[in-house]
Amino acid sequence: MGYLDNITKGQQTTALTSSTLAFTVCFAVWTIFSIIGIRIKAELGLNDSQFGLLIATPILTGSISRIFLGIWADQFGGRLVYTLLMLVTAVAVAILTFADTYIMFLLAALGLGLAGGSFAVGIAYVSKWYPKEQQGTALGIFGVGNVGAAITNFGAPYLLIAFGGEWKGVAFVYAAVLAVTAILFYIFTKDDPAQQERKAKGIRGDGFIKQLEPLKYMQVWRFAFYYFFVFGAYVALALWLPRFYTGAYGLSLATAGLLTAIYALPGSIFRALGGYLSDKIGARAVMYWTFGVSLAVMFVLSYPSTTYTVAGIEGPIVFNITVPLWMVVALTIVLGFFMSLGKAAVYKHIPVYYPNHVGSVGGMVGLIGGLGGFFLPVAFGVMNDLIGVWTSHFMLLTILVAINLVWMHIAIVRSEKAKFPEQSGPKDLPELGDLQDSMSEGAKNG
Repeated sequence: MGYLDNITKGQQTTALTSSTLAFTVCFAVWTIFSIIGIRIKAELGLNDSQFGLLIATPILTGSISRIFLGIWADQFGGRLVYTLLMLVTAVAVAILTFADTYIMFLLAALGLGLAGGSFAVGIAYVSKWYPKEQQGTALGIFGVGNVGAAITNFGAPYLLIAFGGEWKGVAFVYAAVLAVTAILFYIFTKDDPAQQERKAKGIRGDGFIKQLEPLKYMQVWRFAFYYFFVFGAYVALALWLPRFYTGAYGLSLATAGLLTAIYALPGSIFRALGGYLSDKIGARAVMYWTFGVSLAVMFVLSYPSTTYTVAGIEGPIVFNITVPLWMVVALTIVLGFFMSLGKAAVYKHIPVYYPNHVGSVGGMVGLIGGLGGFFLPVAFGVMNDLIGVWTSHFMLLTILVAINLVWMHIAIVRSEKAKFPEQSGPKDLPELGDLQDSMSEGAKNG
């Protein structure tokens, strides 16, 4: 990457820090309905299915817009696209306060959802500042901006209290903060090195259709389905857990928001660790750990509160099995931690396999992942209404992560068989292939 020859460490740090802070604010705005949505639910008398659709609608816009925003970031530069995106979204958040019917809330939520598209822009922008061997760590640090969900879940309830329970005041504060962030971001950042080089040489970026070419590969869609769980389910739970805690355990909204923030926090701050581990031990190894641990955690969390009656010698014996609140909180922390590692691991692949199409491929992967954040809360609400079991959403996620784990392993086995046809199956993780070759060679010589 010749355009990186004259880039200093300070310039890289400024670009990464500014992008991460901006993404944090955008993510906080994107998940605002997890808190104010509960007030709106009570105000409009919504059922759980309608509530699920309301909190998921911003996720839909943020997901669909990622493919377009990612491509535009590659074409016109992430700095410009990022700034305009934040300004437009700030206006949409302010307009939200004028809604007074369910349909109007849904339409306003569509505009607010553009904040979620900032991820694709940031990935395209940040990746241009770093060489391949450092991109996993850099993108992992950028992904820490997911902590915006924790900020909303922790801070918004107290902001709501400060405004006397009036959710519109919270929305105005969020709109103002986002607008100020957009202005500061433009002032303190520069065009990425690739964009600067294109401007200097008068070269235009690849057209829209050209940017979409990598999407013909099944590998891209496999990465996207991984992200459907590690990111989509993460967002869905960040939106849904306040409802789960208040309903299943009778907690106050402030307490439920705090416990959700405790889940969301490790799901954000350890993404940098996930990027670092992906650089050091390989992204696939990280994905195996992510899916394996998540499957075990989801299986436990999905167990519903159950009362058993056993025919005892001296009469019926009745006992109850319920996952206690402390265990639910502890397991969600573990889940958030491994989801965080997995999110970074998925995006480690993209600039390595598709260095010239980070925006389009990253946008598509983010789109599918974001759609998980849209469809899953809706499914959670419908399952609550139809099944009537509080843990039904964890049951659905157990199935989802199991499918991911099986699909990934089958793909890796096939890849290993193609690479080493003399082997009946992989004996080690793919990242250990070189080590295995060395050991085999040593055996031949020894």
